[in-house]
Amino acid sequence: MKTEQKLGRREFLSTGAKVATACTLFGAMPSVAMSDQQNKMLSSIKNITDTHYYLDNVLLETGFEYRDATVIGTKTALQTIEINNGKIISILPNNAPSASSLNRYSAQGKLMLPAFRDMHIHLDKTFYGGSWQAPGSREGKTIVDMIALEQKLLPELQPYTQERAHALIDLIQSHGSTVARSHCNIEPVSGLKNLEALQKVLDERKQDFTCEIVAFPQHGLLRSKSESLMREAMQAGAHYVGGLDPTNVDHAMEKSLDSMFQIALDYNKGVDIHLHETTPAGLAAINYMIKTVDENRSLRGKVTISHAFALATLTPEQADNIAKQLAEQQITIASTVPIGTLHMPLKILNKNGVFVMTGTDSVIDHWSPFGLGDMLEKANLYAQLYTRPDELALSRALAIATGNILPLDEKGNQTWPNQGDDASFVLVNASCSAEAVARISSKQASFHKGYLAYGSVQKQ
Repeated sequence: MKTEQKLGRREFLSTGAKVATACTLFGAMPSVAMSDQQNKMLSSIKNITDTHYYLDNVLLETGFEYRDATVIGTKTALQTIEINNGKIISILPNNAPSASSLNRYSAQGKLMLPAFRDMHIHLDKTFYGGSWQAPGSREGKTIVDMIALEQKLLPELQPYTQERAHALIDLIQSHGSTVARSHCNIEPVSGLKNLEALQKVLDERKQDFTCEIVAFPQHGLLRSKSESLMREAMQAGAHYVGGLDPTNVDHAMEKSLDSMFQIALDYNKGVDIHLHETTPAGLAAINYMIKTVDENRSLRGKVTISHAFALATLTPEQADNIAKQLAEQQITIASTVPIGTLHMPLKILNKNGVFVMTGTDSVIDHWSPFGLGDMLEKANLYAQLYTRPDELALSRALAIATGNILPLDEKGNQTWPNQGDDASFVLVNASCSAEAVARISSKQASFHKGYLAYGSVQKQ
C-alpha cells in the first residue's frame, strides 16, 4: 500500500492550481475527488467511437431517505455502467477493475437520468436557426387566419427546412432529448416536400436521434382536401395520421374524424390529432374518438390527442369520468403543460392511468416564440402546477419528461437502469431527480443508444 505523502504549502498550492486549471478546461469542478495522477490521465471527449466501453463515476439513485414515513431525501451512489452495442449490459461497482482492455470514460459524478422525450414538436417549419423574428400580432386572428398566413410563409421557409431541422434537433439534444415525435405539414402548399426533407434529416441523424413522424394536415384535412396527400404520406413512411380541429376548421366533426381514422385503419398506423377546441365541440370530438376506438379495438394504444384543451373546461368530477374512459381505450394525451387560463386536469388524468406525455410544440415560429426545447422545464411546470414541492412529488414529476421511466418507484425501489436497457440517458448537474426538476438543472451530456449525442465526458 502506498504511503500518503505530505505536501508543503507551496507544493499544495501548486497542485491545487493544476487541478483548478484542469477543471476550468473541463468546464466544471469534478463531483468526486480524484488523484493528481487521475487528473493527468483525463481528457475531454465529445465523440465516443467505441461500441463497447465503461462509463465510470455515474451517479445513480438507489433509494429514498425517510424520517418516520416521510421521504426527506434521495440516496445515491457512484457506479460504473458497461455499454455494448447501444445497450446497458451491466451495472458495476464504481471503477471496478476489469481484465478487458475496454476504454473507460468518466461521467464526473453527474446524475444519470433516463433520456428525455420531446413528443410534440414541429421540426419541419421553424424560425429557429435563422435570425430572430417575433411572430406578427395574433390579436383578433382566428386559426383560419393563421392558416392563411402559413400558406404564404411556407414557400419562404422550405429552402431552410433541413438546415433548421438539424438546428432544432441539436437544441433539444442539448437539453437531454434524443427521442421525439414531430408533426410534419401535409397540405397542398407543401405537398410531400416537408416530409421528404424531414425524412432526409432523420436519416442523417439516425445514429444519435429517434423520431416518429405525424403527417399533419395543418390546413384542415377536409378544408384543404388533403386526404389523398395524407394517404401518399402513409405510403411514404409517416408513422401517424394527424388531424386538426374537426369542427372549427373542417366544419364537419364526424366526417373529419372518420376520414382520419379510416386512413389509420387502412394503413395500420397510429393517430395523433391536434385538438384546440374549447367549445362543447371539443368535448364532443373527444367523446367521438373514445367511441371510435371502442368500436375499433385495433386502435387501442395507438391514438394520441394533442393539446385536448376541452378537458380544461370540465369540473373535477367530469374530468375524472372522461379520464377513466380515455384510460380504458388507452388513449394518450400530449400536453405542453400550458400556463395561464387553461388549467389542464393532468393530475386527474395521471391518477386514472391515462398516459400523459409532453413536448415543445413550437420553439420559435409564426405561432409562438416561447419554446425552450427542454423537457425538464416541462417537468418543472408540471410540478409547480400539480404537485407539492416535496422530495417524493418532485421526483415523480420527472415522469412526464421521460415517458414514465423513473429511476425509483414510489417506495424507493430502484427500477432504472436495468441490464438490457437501451443506453439512452442524460447526465445532469444535480444530486437527484427532485433537484433536477425543481432547479431545471443543466445537462452535461446526452447519450442515445450508447452514442454521445451531445456534450462531453472524460477519457480515462
